[in-house]
Amino acid sequence: MRTFKADFHVHTVLSPCASLDMAPVKIIEKAVAEKIDILAITDHNSTLHCKLMCKLGKEAGIKVLPGVEITTKEEVHCLAFFETVETANIFQQIIEKHKPDIPNRKEIFGYQPVVDRDENILYEVDWLLISALSLNLGEAAEIVSMMNGIFVPAHIDRPSNSLLANLGFIPDNLKIDAVEISKSIDFNALLMKTPEIARYTVIRGSDAHCIEDIGSGFTMLYIENDDFDEIKMAFAAEAGRKVMALKK
Repeated sequence: MRTFKADFHVHTVLSPCASLDMAPVKIIEKAVAEKIDILAITDHNSTLHCKLMCKLGKEAGIKVLPGVEITTKEEVHCLAFFETVETANIFQQIIEKHKPDIPNRKEIFGYQPVVDRDENILYEVDWLLISALSLNLGEAAEIVSMMNGIFVPAHIDRPSNSLLANLGFIPDNLKIDAVEISKSIDFNALLMKTPEIARYTVIRGSDAHCIEDIGSGFTMLYIENDDFDEIKMAFAAEAGRKVMALKK
């Protein structure tokens, strides 16, 4: 077994709230500098940068998980990770079917560009990516599970757009693989306040929206290699694999 450093929550320039310096190539450069082994790309309601990020990650020796941070009907943010870009592309089609008819106003919310490896803008997404989808929490979790993905309610400690803030509890029948806490939160203090999270695997990510934040919050995994099945086993604490430590 080996230890792997993972940042499971990183946005690219595609997310309207992200800095314009979050180009895919710069993200990978920073991840290399931070000695990150596993990086999940989680733009708001979009997987459109996953293919390029996975390619750049492979070239740099970093395992990139194609992923997304969706906003459910309840306005709860959730992370989803997939084994392949092809699966992420299928999930993108599901997002498109459930997206709201709300145009982006970039002068207010920010730009939403899809770029190439040289930072050239290919096009801009015209609907507001931070809007809530028409998928509810249970439906989203079920779909990700059926696609052999990993489903994680994001930053559950936050006072808005989080599972605990918006619902007040974690439903027992919700198909989740872990919960994420914010990079700066004291885990033991949160555990005392919300003891039910002890039933779940807990991860921490940077939720990076600018280059300097990449790796500022991370999770250590104890696994055989960086294959997706190994990562899933760590989340499930199977066969000696585990989420070993949270760092901030």
